[in-house]
Amino acid sequence: MGYFENVPVVKYEGKNSKNPFAFKFYNPDEVILGKTMKEHLRFSMAYWHTMNADGTDPFGSGTLDRTYGKEDPMERALAKVDEAFDLMVKLGIPFFCFHDVDIAPQGNSLEEFKANLEKVTDYIKVKMDETGIKLLWGTANVFGHPRYMSGAATSPNADSFICAAAQIKNAIDATIKLGGGAYVFWGGREGYDTLLNTDMGFELENLGRMLTMARDYARSKGFKGDFYIEPKPKEPTKHQYDFDSATAIGFLRAHGLENDFKMNIENNHATLAYHTFQHELRTAAINGFFGSVDANQGDDMLGWDTDMFPSNVYDTTLAMYEIIKAGGFTNGGLNFDSKVRRASYTPEDIAYAHILGMDSFALGLRAAAALIEDGRLDKFVEDRYASYKTGVGADIVAGKCKLEDLEAIAGERWNTKVPSGREEYLQEIINSVLFNL
Repeated sequence: MGYFENVPVVKYEGKNSKNPFAFKFYNPDEVILGKTMKEHLRFSMAYWHTMNADGTDPFGSGTLDRTYGKEDPMERALAKVDEAFDLMVKLGIPFFCFHDVDIAPQGNSLEEFKANLEKVTDYIKVKMDETGIKLLWGTANVFGHPRYMSGAATSPNADSFICAAAQIKNAIDATIKLGGGAYVFWGGREGYDTLLNTDMGFELENLGRMLTMARDYARSKGFKGDFYIEPKPKEPTKHQYDFDSATAIGFLRAHGLENDFKMNIENNHATLAYHTFQHELRTAAINGFFGSVDANQGDDMLGWDTDMFPSNVYDTTLAMYEIIKAGGFTNGGLNFDSKVRRASYTPEDIAYAHILGMDSFALGLRAAAALIEDGRLDKFVEDRYASYKTGVGADIVAGKCKLEDLEAIAGERWNTKVPSGREEYLQEIINSVLFNL
């Protein structure tokens, strides 16, 4: 009997449905702004949380059974593939993402790990061919093993750097083998806790060296997809080098990597950096670095990465507004880097959680499209900056003014009155559109 045997195929039934195994808002074939919902949202299952996380927390052991009826690690890994694809087919999720250690046992040596990875990806490829499900992106977990306790690319120990390079190389090979559209670098432990034992400049240079080597290797193997940095301000280290989008973009430009790398933005990471989700999306987009999204949310009452399934429709609306304005996804998508709560321990709860997340972003897509079609937000912003469209304002934008030229005319404008920003009025527009769907 399968792990998800009690989960039926989930279909769209509309907002009045009371069926817990039905989508109320996500209608994959519905066309919005010229594309289907499925094309806009590009949902992806996160292998690590959905198939591996067992509910363990610092205060208690696991509450979810992740053995899949198998004791042998390789038999369990292959059974896990069957169950993962069963769930994705039932939910209509077209993509998945993984770390190397999510899908294959590490064994007792690099050689054993590499052989296990080869065998499991062979089987994953079979399931991909059978179902049409694709790999959104792959990555390597170079933060969990004790050898990476002080970082991987930024470790003070060259052997740790070497081991990380080997894992990244093999994870890139797996990503290429499975036709992934992107490869992700999550900072993990790439940061520090105290400067008393840290050569920060050297560590940043080494991080640049690792990313450059990985980029060069993948391109030499014909990989044409994107590379993503996933910004995160803290956890597990106090000071992560990829604190937020702006920090990561500056780093990439400093190391000549700006033509190959984009951002993989996570909502929960944005709030941990004291930003909003839409701020991080906008920062990436206006700099030409928008790539993909880890779709989750945090808890304002807690100060860590809770990775909750998204349910805040106001957040998903503003996120989809930014994503549509950025031109939508190319190689990226909405990956549910989310985990069920520790007390939600049944397989059915995993399905309910994905239905929640998919419906929440479908609602956000509907609302964002309605806001764009309504046009009042765009018109307000355009009018707010109208003084730069004509006269001296236009000359400033065109680079025709010198500082002394502006001083000569500043006196007559000294008591200028700045137009109201009308934040509350704009929020009311969002509410009026959102609750009229």
